[in-house]
Amino acid sequence: MTTPRTGNGMRSRLRAVPGIRAASSYRRAWLVKDLVAGIVLTTLLVPQGMAYAELAGLPPITGLYTTILCLLGYAVCGPSRILVLGPDSSLGPMIAATVLPLVAADGDPERAIALASTLALMVAAVMILASVAKLGFIADLISKPTMIGYMNGLALTILIGQLPKLLGFEVEADNLIRECVGLVRQSADGAVVPAAAAVGGCGIVLILVLQRFLPKVPAVLVMVVLAIAVTTVFDLGEHGVGLVGELPEGFPPFTVPTVGVADLAPLFGGALGIALVSLADTISNASAFAARTGQEVRGNQEMAGVGAANLAAGLFQGFPVSTSGSRTAVAERAGARSQLTGVVGAALIVLMLVLAPGLFRNLPQPALAAVVVTASLSLADIPGAVRLWRQRRTEFMLCFAAFVGVAVLGVLPGIAIAVALSVLNVFRRTWWPYNTVLGRVPGLEGFHDVRSYPQAEQLPGLVIHRFDAPLIFANAKAFRDEIGRLAGADPRVSWIVVAAEAMTDVDTTAADILEELDETLNANHVHLVFAELKDPVRRKIERYGLTRTIDPGHFFPTVEAAVAAFRRRTGT
Repeated sequence: MTTPRTGNGMRSRLRAVPGIRAASSYRRAWLVKDLVAGIVLTTLLVPQGMAYAELAGLPPITGLYTTILCLLGYAVCGPSRILVLGPDSSLGPMIAATVLPLVAADGDPERAIALASTLALMVAAVMILASVAKLGFIADLISKPTMIGYMNGLALTILIGQLPKLLGFEVEADNLIRECVGLVRQSADGAVVPAAAAVGGCGIVLILVLQRFLPKVPAVLVMVVLAIAVTTVFDLGEHGVGLVGELPEGFPPFTVPTVGVADLAPLFGGALGIALVSLADTISNASAFAARTGQEVRGNQEMAGVGAANLAAGLFQGFPVSTSGSRTAVAERAGARSQLTGVVGAALIVLMLVLAPGLFRNLPQPALAAVVVTASLSLADIPGAVRLWRQRRTEFMLCFAAFVGVAVLGVLPGIAIAVALSVLNVFRRTWWPYNTVLGRVPGLEGFHDVRSYPQAEQLPGLVIHRFDAPLIFANAKAFRDEIGRLAGADPRVSWIVVAAEAMTDVDTTAADILEELDETLNANHVHLVFAELKDPVRRKIERYGLTRTIDPGHFFPTVEAAVAAFRRRTGT
């Protein structure tokens, strides 16, 4: 009797794995479409993988290793049918900012790879733990205005950082300002390689033109093929143009990275920032593509899938990855129906490394820089910033502060600033909430803001005050001061009705201040009255013992009921 139950339990656990569940429900009609989509996707995965590896300060081959393993890892553990993962332009600068300061002065690539792989394993651990703890809501810590500013700053950082490579030289600098100075200085000193600048500049123009006028043509692939052809025909390597060279042959080796204990703390700090950006990116991309395909977004499973992809990449000399909206869109347009598309892409890259490792030998480095530069342009959202300026200046200032934080202080401090600003903005709205006086407007039902309707009528002796926030320690004194001001105004009032529909909480600090306020008002023959207070908040007030001073009869279900009671008692 035990054996069948054990077998059933094992089968049940296996079916819980997204990849096995997807394989068991796979339809034969999808096969050709997935194969074709996988071939099309590979043409984008290879050049972008190598380009984003260099953006992260790593050898190009690590981008291909990362692409192979993250696709396979997500195919097994990811819940989305078509979401594509891989090296990402928004993560590259964060990886470089974390890893490069820890690399030895001689720039040892093996140490850089070990650090980046450890970073991927840490990101995997953070994502998987966040999935188990159901912390997907953390992605909401970055508001859209601060994300726009962060991405604009990131785009500028990537653009300036890639310009020297595009022009054929290098700049040693640790921040954007010094990179700009070094770029201008070396350009003025004649460090620009004309052939490299021509390849890079033409590559950018070609990609942008094809993406604009022929969106179905694989622009990056066309540019890469032409760049290799031009380099081979004109022997640009002999004219100072850097080339990718021969890639290592074969499947990426299984490697457990080893790093020093002193490196763990800075790596973990970088991993938290990368995980946060990756989480926000994953949830937004998953939601967008799920809406198109009729799937349901499972945020916690998505985190686990991305964690598994990072785990696989980290154990095979890879670096942190995230979802890619552009590559997922390519797969979708090519007809992808399942994660077999990603598996096909991974298999084709492996075949390339085994059978033709020299295929990209003559790929010029400026062409990879052109891929990264065009990706950075897609990150920027200038119209979004302009819209914030026109519609809400305070949110534009948050956007601008996040932009300056990334551009001046760096990528990792920039993400910390973006999160801090988002949280502080929420706190600011609670700390200084909107509050106003309400009155009756002829011809309109209910009571309305006197700032919007100056003609609103008010009953003598009665003030209706609306407070649009929970009453907590941060704003309780401001509430007390405003009620005190209304109570002391001329002409004198006898009732102050608080329209408390938006007052979703009252904490203990606010309760103490309310008690003092009510005693002061009572001494001046002014009654504090609440209308539309929610039942859970009313129960808290009773639990705090505030009904000792606030008359239990001064709580009304609606503002209209409170006004009617005032009129009955005063004859107004």
